[in-house]
Amino acid sequence: MNSLALIAVFGIGGWEVMLILALLLILVGAKRLPLAASRQGNDQQFVQATKLFVAQGFGIGRIPFAPGTFGTLFGFAWFALLIAMGNFWAYLAAVIESIALSIWLCDEAEKILGKTDPGSVVLDEIVAIPLCFLPWLISEWIRRDHVMPPLETFFTGQSLIWTALIFAAFRLFDIWKPWPVRGLQRLPGGWGVTVDDLAAALYVALITIPFVA
Repeated sequence: MNSLALIAVFGIGGWEVMLILALLLILVGAKRLPLAASRQGNDQQFVQATKLFVAQGFGIGRIPFAPGTFGTLFGFAWFALLIAMGNFWAYLAAVIESIALSIWLCDEAEKILGKTDPGSVVLDEIVAIPLCFLPWLISEWIRRDHVMPPLETFFTGQSLIWTALIFAAFRLFDIWKPWPVRGLQRLPGGWGVTVDDLAAALYVALITIPFVA
């Protein structure tokens, strides 16, 4: 029985698969939870380990291969969680707050690791994904008389194909870094780590506009 048949049998939707995948990624990546420092009674070390753990996408960035891709996948779970809140304004507020958190924590992670834009730091990819869907979300929100669309709008049937294309487009722009994405990467600290991913997400969002308008 293939995976699609299993989904049909157990009644699992695409978004639920995404959330399950996100949990599995966390379990795989979180090999060293920030608990050792607390056992040593070193509060400062514990705080730093916790900041790094979150900046690394709750451990996902510790996966030894393609951490950016896995971080992006977790970003879809973050997007699904925001949609599940059922409030457009709460969605926007959470996006803005998560971006601010990413700038701060990615800056802290650079200091802790002593590296510029370390590959294990994937919080920037995670918080950028909801921006990719903003035109599609706004279109659905307006069409439904300012009611948030259900998760199934983005994770079932034909929509799942569009969501997969958005994933591929974001990875393309994040790796390719066309102007001005690459230049933004040179911003100091957490700004440089986060803003270039936001610019890549905005490229994706602009591309989707003709298809969702």
